[in-house]
Amino acid sequence: MPVPGLGSRPARLRAVGGLVLVLALVTAVLVGILSPDHRARAAADGLPHTTVEVSPSGCGRGWSRPVSGLQVFELHNTSDGAAEVYLQDARTRAVYGEIEGLAPGTTRPLTVRLGAGSYAFTCLPDDAGAVTGPTVRIAAGTPGPAAAPITEHDLIPLAIDYQKWVAGGLDQVVRLTGRLQDAIDRGDLDAARKAWLPAHLEYERLGAAYDAFGDADGQINGTDAGLPGGVHDPSFAGFHRVEYGLWHGESAAGLRAPAGALVKAVRALRADWAQARMDPAQLGLRAHEILENTVQFELTGRTDYGSGSNLATARAGIDGTRAVLSRLHPLLATRDPGLPALERELDRAARTLDGFRHDGRWTPLDRLDRAQRERVDAVLGDLVERLAPVATLCDPRRTV
Repeated sequence: MPVPGLGSRPARLRAVGGLVLVLALVTAVLVGILSPDHRARAAADGLPHTTVEVSPSGCGRGWSRPVSGLQVFELHNTSDGAAEVYLQDARTRAVYGEIEGLAPGTTRPLTVRLGAGSYAFTCLPDDAGAVTGPTVRIAAGTPGPAAAPITEHDLIPLAIDYQKWVAGGLDQVVRLTGRLQDAIDRGDLDAARKAWLPAHLEYERLGAAYDAFGDADGQINGTDAGLPGGVHDPSFAGFHRVEYGLWHGESAAGLRAPAGALVKAVRALRADWAQARMDPAQLGLRAHEILENTVQFELTGRTDYGSGSNLATARAGIDGTRAVLSRLHPLLATRDPGLPALERELDRAARTLDGFRHDGRWTPLDRLDRAQRERVDAVLGDLVERLAPVATLCDPRRTV
């Protein structure tokens, strides 16, 4: 289950309660303050538009006529550096909406629903402390969703606990891959095929740690994608290399070296894991990415090299997602009203996939009829959408 590596956080627009993907912005909105003519056209959406300054000296300036309901704030950075900006409850500091990476001299819209309460903009320049603007009060109406900010300090103990859980999982992967190697070494390929799946699934359940595994993940769970020789390329290694050989008639003698290399890579990863450090900021993102990658790679069959076990791997992805969510639960319970529904959908997805296991064997993807395939796609696709707010809520925010 390949998980793309992450660098610095991308600039993105978000509203609490869901991810908002900005597909296009009119150039005039991106550069400078809106002209009166453009502002009138923007207001053609039927919503009130208010231009608000973002700067250390004028944070929140321009919001002088507060109104309730759905509205758009045109946030304009008048400073000479990039900044983040939050719209918060002035008393509780719960965040109603935010914009990251607002470049100097640019304007970007933030759409929120406000109601009775007190609000303030907080501006966070990249190289300076947070500045909170004036408090604005609205007398009536029902506000949209908001959530108390999560900081990296909140996530550190959860990440440490998850790392310890991964260490135990790696112990099991070492044990199970050793059993796989033993079967191949003694030439019992039937036993090796039976041993391959438990070892692979144990590794798949560690999905939120893949980025921290670094190059080791490619050696252990890589595919032939991009390799000049495909499945016959000398660089093709790991679980899928052994899988290909086991289900395509390769001899035990030919599989001994790939199996030995797999066990060596797994043992090296376990030995190195004690010194590894997961980025706490990525924990929420990984909770979303595990099943996102499941849909992309497992439900398309791109990672099937003969065992027909994609649905089993998808089921392991649900277990891996639960392992992350169980650690994030204390933070999400008071911030995500959709958490109970998400947990019910995880149960439903697990039951759906378990229905394709009979007498210890999993139904291959290509054996599903149309109705079965649509049901699997729907339940996993719904879960990916429900997990998106987890990534948003658990993205750590600056408070100073």
